[in-house]
Amino acid sequence: MATQTYTQQLLRLLAIKSFSLGEFKLSSGGTSDYYIDCRITTLDAEGGCFVGQAILELLDEHHVDAEAVGGLTMGADPIVSAVAIATGWRAIEAVQQGKPQPQVLHGFLVRKAEKAHGTGRRIEGFCRPGARVVIVDDVCTTGASTINAIEAAREAGMTVAAVVCIVEREEANGRPAVEAAAAAAPFLRLFTANQVRAEHIRQQQ
Repeated sequence: MATQTYTQQLLRLLAIKSFSLGEFKLSSGGTSDYYIDCRITTLDAEGGCFVGQAILELLDEHHVDAEAVGGLTMGADPIVSAVAIATGWRAIEAVQQGKPQPQVLHGFLVRKAEKAHGTGRRIEGFCRPGARVVIVDDVCTTGASTINAIEAAREAGMTVAAVVCIVEREEANGRPAVEAAAAAAPFLRLFTANQVRAEHIRQQQ
């Protein structure tokens, strides 16, 4: 049996741990016959590794050049950490092997509102005006949380180089809304909800 890619292993884990069939109310106010809680997978020990590597490979495939990765708390939190760590380990291994050190992606998190105390920042972690950044999210339905993070990054003076979601539900005009907010930056996904559903059903057989 051929060794599965990180993306294939992530799909399997999402289908087993994060996908449920039933009747659910969504944060968008709608209802659905399935629910995907990506955090169960992104906070899983193996799942976190798969997420970081799969997104890193996706960015490499599309030749995305950036300095940091970030997103709206809290769905994006484990994704941001996973991607940043994946790039860090890749850089460490390159140095150990005597190879040129590749670009690393530092992490930042976007609060839903500015802090009412301390520095009053809305962005925690990396934040440098002019930097190219990747916005990540777990599930895209309406795209509201992704757009929120895009706007916050731009308000901080950063340039959005790409937008990535783990699962796109392909409904509620989410993609068009995100693409409009992202402007020239590509909107990339690892999976559609139908792909996760199909794998979930396959795993049940």
